[in-house]
Amino acid sequence: MTDCLVMPVYNEAPTVTSVLDAVRHYYDGVVVLVDDGSTDETAVILAARDDVQVITHPVNEGYGQSLIDGARAAQAAGASRLVTMDVDGQHEPARIPEFLEALSGGVDIVSGSRYLPASVQAGIAPPDRADINRRITDTINATTGWGLSDAFCGFKAYRLSSLSGITLSERGYAMPLELWAKAWRRGLVVREAPVERIYFDHDRSFGEDLDDPVKRYSYYMRVWERALDEED
Repeated sequence: MTDCLVMPVYNEAPTVTSVLDAVRHYYDGVVVLVDDGSTDETAVILAARDDVQVITHPVNEGYGQSLIDGARAAQAAGASRLVTMDVDGQHEPARIPEFLEALSGGVDIVSGSRYLPASVQAGIAPPDRADINRRITDTINATTGWGLSDAFCGFKAYRLSSLSGITLSERGYAMPLELWAKAWRRGLVVREAPVERIYFDHDRSFGEDLDDPVKRYSYYMRVWERALDEED
């Protein structure tokens, strides 16, 4: 069974080396990084490593597009299981084996949650992010009945055969909502697993006008509602 870890990265020079070193302590499978048009030293750092594969976007194409391209690379490599996590130090690589192991018993997607009782907290989530996460999560649960506690955690594991035929096109931060809608329509089995709630950088930008919480929430809802209506 071949596994693949996909990590989107954009201007993460301060953290990418330490995160990758930690990843390699717990996981020895294929690692694909999607450098989404970084303008700092990220590309130089990645080019110096011989234990990862790198997909480079010449310009910034978006978080969602990075995940989509990484998943395609995993499928092309013949992977049967996919893990996604971020490179900003807010995901704990020690959890990778747990997520892969949790893809059993008919589970199609394992999604990290920072809000389960077993989720350890380090830092406080910015209030507007926590509020939007809660509202969007409630909206998803009202449709799916899944009982999620965290709609937006980027730490996930997938059985790739379960995603076959699902077409994702949302290039931005709302891509997970498109995935949730289409996974529910497909009847996929989803379970959550606790992850650390780590927040150090409260100044991280969503780009353009999405730093405005009202506009960001509206954007998320547009993507969710559109995805519910789309045919694969």
